Amino acid sequence: MNTVTSHTDPSTQAGWIVNEFLRLIMIPDPQSASRYTAPDMKIIFTGKRPMREPADCTKFNASRYKWVKKSIERTDVVIPSAQEAALGETVVYSIGTLYGEWPDGQPFEGNRYVDRYVVKNGLITQMDVWNDSAEWILVRAGMAVL
Repeated sequence: MNTVTSHTDPSTQAGWIVNEFLRLIMIPDPQSASRYTAPDMKIIFTGKRPMREPADCTKFNASRYKWVKKSIERTDVVIPSAQEAALGETVVYSIGTLYGEWPDGQPFEGNRYVDRYVVKNGLITQMDVWNDSAEWILVRAGMAVL
């Protein structure tokens, strides 16, 4: 996992916040992960599913997987534009793969994901999640071929 070790400037701090949030949410410990989220956080999960808080993500993942974790390959912090910097916003992408078990106990790995975060004044205000799970579920059901 790419971990940011120093978080003194806002961009570096934003990357550290996202990595720590992900570490906690994968335990899963959504209550502790909530320390890094704004009260009005907006989450859009795969399939355009709106969610309001980290516990919603944990609940959804429990319905889709027996368990799931992220293998973080990169954490990309986007240099904020002057306008974003003035608003205190930084965009962070987490890129990697998912691994875990489907509900029937069948293991999986290599399921690509990209998460996009907006961090404002030290808190995550927006989280967008994309991954290949829906495609993999269709393949498992015999409705698609990879």
